[in-house]
Amino acid sequence: MLLIKDFSKKYGDKVAVDRLTLHIAPGEIYGFIGHNGAGKTTTLKACAGILGFEEGEIEIDGKSIKSEPLACKEIMAYIPDDPALYPFLSGIKYLRFVADVYRVPAAQREERISALAERFSLTGDLAQPISAYSHGMKQKLAVIAAWLHAPRLILMDEPFVGLDPLASHLLKQMMREHCEAGGAIFFSTHVLEVAEKLCDKVAIIKEGKLVVSGTMEEVKGQDSLEEVFLELEGDGKDDGE
Repeated sequence: MLLIKDFSKKYGDKVAVDRLTLHIAPGEIYGFIGHNGAGKTTTLKACAGILGFEEGEIEIDGKSIKSEPLACKEIMAYIPDDPALYPFLSGIKYLRFVADVYRVPAAQREERISALAERFSLTGDLAQPISAYSHGMKQKLAVIAAWLHAPRLILMDEPFVGLDPLASHLLKQMMREHCEAGGAIFFSTHVLEVAEKLCDKVAIIKEGKLVVSGTMEEVKGQDSLEEVFLELEGDGKDDGE
């Protein structure tokens, strides 16, 4: 569903991502882990077609994000870590706008909006302007918008930030349902306990380079994911701290 092959991205002389190769198959929830500045958001934005790049290739369901960006974007959704929604629109107008962009038929859009809003207890707030929403409500609206056109691939950057425990639980359920139906999810997270319980596979990136990737069992072995992450992210030296 998503193939990242020898992807590199530079900002001036700084190498943000260095020859990254990953493969996310249909049915997989794939976690992407690393410190701030490790290259996670850069990678996700490139996969979403938001950020251009010169080296490597990224394919969505066999199509190049470089040469066929519209075909790729039709079958995927991207939720950034801080969703930039239109504050002057009401929740329902924003969702209908997104449905228009993806050409979701009227009957399907209303059915999906109703079901998803009800699931997140957001139905009573859809008439309110987004400017009046809390961060958590904006995050819920972004999730609903992402699922609205039934994408096959969903990219998410720190999707659980700002969500209350119930909303987080609902999102985890939706992620698993999406993959059981043949979709795929690639998301970054700092919440290692969530990744350990939720992900089929995981990749750890450090300073733009892939450190380890594979199934959860392959990556963590008998240890916790937190222990593996801290060991790989450390410099391997005992500094007495």
